[in-house]
Amino acid sequence: MFNLSKGKKDDKNEQELDMNNIPKHIGIIMDGNGRWAKARNLPRTMGHRAGVETIRVIIKECERLGVEHLTLYAFSTENWKRPKKEVGALMKLLVEYLKNELKELHENNVIITYIGDISALPKEAKDEVIRASEYTKENTGVNLNVALNYGGREEIIHGVRSVLEDILNEKFNVGDLNEESFKKYLYTGEIDDPELIIRPSGEFRLSNFLLYQGAYSELWFNEIFWPDFREKHLREAILDYQNRERRFGGIKDE
Repeated sequence: MFNLSKGKKDDKNEQELDMNNIPKHIGIIMDGNGRWAKARNLPRTMGHRAGVETIRVIIKECERLGVEHLTLYAFSTENWKRPKKEVGALMKLLVEYLKNELKELHENNVIITYIGDISALPKEAKDEVIRASEYTKENTGVNLNVALNYGGREEIIHGVRSVLEDILNEKFNVGDLNEESFKKYLYTGEIDDPELIIRPSGEFRLSNFLLYQGAYSELWFNEIFWPDFREKHLREAILDYQNRERRFGGIKDE
């Protein structure tokens, strides 16, 4: 189930939100940076920079609303296909963001974690990601979980390989394999599955994002490009989530 919204000008959802039913985990596919820049006759890299400003806004709103985990799809396994110059600019922007924002994120009690195979990232980017994760690991606020060189299919294959290795090394009994035990072998580990996945920019697909974890996530799509995504759009998505009936394959009680 999904909703396509163009972003309403009125913001009545601030008063309508049920603060006792805020999703614990929200995933966002940050999409539309390049098209945002193109519409303004700007280089694509300017769109990515504008998208970073949106990250700052949405983290603060998630903290205010009580969201526990925010997973952002920052760089996919497929994004290496983009022009080398753009990939380089994205990696440089990642380093710049972590260096400039880490102190403030830490002061705001934000935990920084990551999912994906960061071993393929340039050394400086990889080092900054690890440093940020180590620096904030004792915090207790919202968990900013960044998906880097991440792909849902690759994650599942990685998990299967890890299970097989543990079985061969007699660290795991194949009879104990089930949905819950397998989740521990995924990049997300002990993090709750996302109740809500958001994708702005008007695209209607998950693009290899949290395929296993998102089996029962509510999907919410929006035509606004990520750099223009604001607090009111996040609240609108949460309000729509709260108005849905989540049955998980069952039926509504009569």
